[in-house]
Amino acid sequence: MAVPLIEFRNVTVQRDARVVLDSVSLTIPQGQHLAILGPNGSGKSTFIKLISRELYPRLKSEPWSLRIMGRDRWNLFELRNHLGVVSNDWVAMCTRDYSGYEIVLSGFFGSVGIWPNHQVTPEMVQETRRVMQLLEIGHLAERNTNEMSSGEARRFLIGRALVHRPQALVLDEPSTSLDLRAMCELRDIFRKLAASGISLIMVTHHLPDIIPEIDRVALIRDGRIFRDGPKSEVLEAAVLSELFDMPVELLERGGYYHVL
Repeated sequence: MAVPLIEFRNVTVQRDARVVLDSVSLTIPQGQHLAILGPNGSGKSTFIKLISRELYPRLKSEPWSLRIMGRDRWNLFELRNHLGVVSNDWVAMCTRDYSGYEIVLSGFFGSVGIWPNHQVTPEMVQETRRVMQLLEIGHLAERNTNEMSSGEARRFLIGRALVHRPQALVLDEPSTSLDLRAMCELRDIFRKLAASGISLIMVTHHLPDIIPEIDRVALIRDGRIFRDGPKSEVLEAAVLSELFDMPVELLERGGYYHVL
């Protein structure tokens, strides 16, 4: 059997005096699309920061592990060949006076924008153009990201994560600050990526972000896995009412779920 893409075993994260993830165990196989859903403050962003190695688990006496592709240690540049992370922190850093083309191309160097010491190869340029075409943003390549709509800038940031052709894309609250049209367009792009063979790991508190191709949902509450399983079993009104601590009515239409 292939090693899991990501494997958490009894992982705890403490920030100052607060435990933000508490003995979390979660295994994501290669090739699977997964949504991690939970309220604000539940620990979702910490999950992203663990994957991107911005945070590390707390050492403790009982056995624990955090492995990506079977390994617990990675060179960050090498890790990007397997996992592309699109976080809201990067959205803020990349929305500035660099062109969309530069933002995508700079993914090869782990920077924001292209610097004089960067050696850009023809292969990098070709891959950058391919990714922009895939995301349907080639016509915006010369526009600065701080002159774009939020939805347009978000797509360039996704392109920045895709230039390494990663096996999986990790998405942090992807519809934040987007209007209705931009959300619909972005979901179409996610469906296109899922069909292309890239695994999607979507971390969100917004139910309609979960595209039909995502068939597994893990719910997180107060730093713990609250429920984990097939989407049809996890996304139920009674379960979500308990998760969000409020009455929830649920509507499923066209493979998307909506709260009434």
